Amino acid sequence: MDALRIVLIVLEVIASLALILVVLVQSGKEAGLSGAISGNSETYMSKTGGSLDKKLASWTKWIALVWILLTLALSLIP
Repeated sequence: MDALRIVLIVLEVIASLALILVVLVQSGKEAGLSGAISGNSETYMSKTGGSLDKKLASWTKWIALVWILLTLALSLIP
């Protein structure tokens, strides 16, 4: 059981660091709001930034799910 617990802890640390990194890399919601107010929606960043933001949001959800499952698994191991 100790080896399994150590493996789960290492995986949770990796998932935690990945979650922190993915959240910090995401652009803020203010970037979209300022473009909507100024009316300049045809910029290079508006065309290319959307797909990256969607990928980062998806990665955030999946990494958070893995982190939650690892935390639950660690709490169930005696």
